[in-house]
Amino acid sequence: MPILRRTITAMHGTENKINYAIHSVPGLVRAHNEDSILSCPELGLWVIADGMGGHERGEVASAIVVATIAESLAQQDSLEVAIHAANQAIIQAAKLDPTSKGMGSTVVAVKFSGAEYQLAWVGDSRAYLLTDSAITPLSKDHSWVQVMIDIGQLGAEEARNHPRKNEITQCLGYASLELEVGVAHGVLQNNQRLLLCSDGLHGELNDQRLYALGIQGELNAAVSALISAANQAGGKDNISCALLMGKFAAAPIVALPKLGFFQRLLRRKT
Repeated sequence: MPILRRTITAMHGTENKINYAIHSVPGLVRAHNEDSILSCPELGLWVIADGMGGHERGEVASAIVVATIAESLAQQDSLEVAIHAANQAIIQAAKLDPTSKGMGSTVVAVKFSGAEYQLAWVGDSRAYLLTDSAITPLSKDHSWVQVMIDIGQLGAEEARNHPRKNEITQCLGYASLELEVGVAHGVLQNNQRLLLCSDGLHGELNDQRLYALGIQGELNAAVSALISAANQAGGKDNISCALLMGKFAAAPIVALPKLGFFQRLLRRKT
């Protein structure tokens, strides 16, 4: 299913254009890749999901996330609603398959309508805005260290090196957890760049390094440079990132795809 991973391409319209590059690699330490990525220009949708769970179940969880979000958005327009649907889909899948108990996923996703976008996330997968002069976080981690930052107990650099930096407070797939989806809305200006990434990227590279590599050159080359730098810094986790840059004149015409592979995916992984 190439739609889920390792896609590098671009979407062009007559009056509107979103150029994008998106890629995912296992990194240098993990035996396999539990991240899933989705590029769906027909819906104006890009998703990165970072799965968790042993015996490849994290890969199943993240694949359920991207599939369910796309299927939900083919029926309705709210990215937040789609992420809640993905949460329930993982929970139900785990109930049907005892070997999948405990699987979960973080997610960050963006949906465009012309230059306007919805952004939503759960966990520590992130979104950044890159302009000519700065990098600005658009998401805020659901994590223990972020809570400590918010109450003034940790600084940003302390948090990057804290032993509990990988502990998240929100995750898709846990029935006992009341899910809180982070949401934001914005307008992507011409030639600005939107960066989506899993913690395998931002965990190895600080914001300044992300900006220096993400703002330079063609999108494909920038994505390759970001992933290469994360691997050179240790590559301790799966690494996924997407860069999007728009040039908009009018709202695009959206065609809705049929993405009914959720049940087939579960059968393959059990």
